[in-house]
Amino acid sequence: MRTARATAVVFGTSAAVLVLEIIAGRLMAPYVGVSLQTFTGIIGTVLAGIAAGAAVGGIVADRRDPRTMIGPALVIGGALTWLSVPIVTGLGPKMDSEPVAIVLLTAAAFFLPVAVLSAVSPMVAKLRLADLDETGTVVGGLSAAGTFGALAGTFLTGFVLVAALPSKTIVVVIGAVLVAAGIVASWRLRGRPPALPGIGLALLVLWSGLNVATVRSTCEHETAYSCVRVEAVPGHPSARNLYLDRLRHAYVDPKHPTELDVRYVRLFADVVRAMPGGPLDALHIGGGGFSFPEYLDAVRTGSHNRVLEIDADLVKIAKRELGLVESKHLVVDVGDARLALAHLRPDSYDLVVGDAFSGESVPWHLTTAEVMQEIDRGLRPGGVLVMNVIDGGRNRFARAEVATLSSQFRHVAVIVPAGGVPASEPANQVLVASRAPIPSFAVAPADGEVLRGAAVTRYVDGARRLTDDYAPVDQLVMPF
Repeated sequence: MRTARATAVVFGTSAAVLVLEIIAGRLMAPYVGVSLQTFTGIIGTVLAGIAAGAAVGGIVADRRDPRTMIGPALVIGGALTWLSVPIVTGLGPKMDSEPVAIVLLTAAAFFLPVAVLSAVSPMVAKLRLADLDETGTVVGGLSAAGTFGALAGTFLTGFVLVAALPSKTIVVVIGAVLVAAGIVASWRLRGRPPALPGIGLALLVLWSGLNVATVRSTCEHETAYSCVRVEAVPGHPSARNLYLDRLRHAYVDPKHPTELDVRYVRLFADVVRAMPGGPLDALHIGGGGFSFPEYLDAVRTGSHNRVLEIDADLVKIAKRELGLVESKHLVVDVGDARLALAHLRPDSYDLVVGDAFSGESVPWHLTTAEVMQEIDRGLRPGGVLVMNVIDGGRNRFARAEVATLSSQFRHVAVIVPAGGVPASEPANQVLVASRAPIPSFAVAPADGEVLRGAAVTRYVDGARRLTDDYAPVDQLVMPF
């Protein structure tokens, strides 16, 4: 095998492995969420596949002629790549966000294609090692080709493909390229027409049949950050529910913006009603369905709402399907909220609303003491921070977040579900903080109960505050 062809094969298979690794997170997000645990499980499982494939590929290359194995390995790797989609969609609904479930789902869908593709490199090396005097050059060159291929697959997927194509389409294309490359490689290496085209066609038919039978997408729209679904609400013609990955994030009714169907949003409204009358300058960290900025615009005439939303495609969906209209009273800034918070003008907001989520938890870099310092700087005297978190059971993340708020703000209150923090499942809890005494507010008994003073201290129960140096949010939050 010529050097250029060998380099191309190793480059291509390594690139395909990294494409699969990145796409795995997006395909699995609707079922296991997006968290550090998700990516840890994916990366670890893919690395195991790479190691196993390289070991087995080396053994096979020593026992059989690699010329007869490289083409079939590419075809089988491509077919297994196709099968990853129906495997994820078939098993995903049965999984949860526990680490074991994440690893099992990743292994079922991606271990074999990664292992088979990783077995190609030692086979190619065997063909290239005709002279022991060139061992270092050959092994080093192929190793470099594999690394550059992995880099190309990473950058191409993260910066280009994900923004241009649906994840399933990317998988289809990668699988097709691998199957085609396998057919060509077999033909060239064996010097005669292979029987692989028929095998490849049969596998394609098998993949198509499995897709038709098992794949039911939960995504209407796939953005760079979320699987998005917008559903009509029975009995409310103008209302829509917004789902991001597995969770309902918003109830939006453009004709009735004061109708709040989501419990934690009603709790936000309870806090705002107790604040001094008149228009408010509000900063919203996270847009979602933009229902609360619309509510403030309706009940506090003349208010100015600035929304920090990282997902540009979600903003477009909200404009197209949820009735979002930007104006001088509602401005959306697209970008990472943490970067925007660093540039807040001091004493510029009466209200800061924290409602940013990555999957089932608040992005860790928006939870820390350093972030709370930035928010505090941007709040006016008497200004209020309200923040939505989801936790339960041992409640480790929510308690740590309250400890973090308490380290920055003199007054902190917590709104827990009616009956207290649930022991067996996560639930929305609303945290309220201010430098000044928090206005007295009441919540509906069905929506929850308010903890203040000594009750907040008992709630924290010695939890450690979160900082930029220590914020294991995904590990602290109770799994769904």
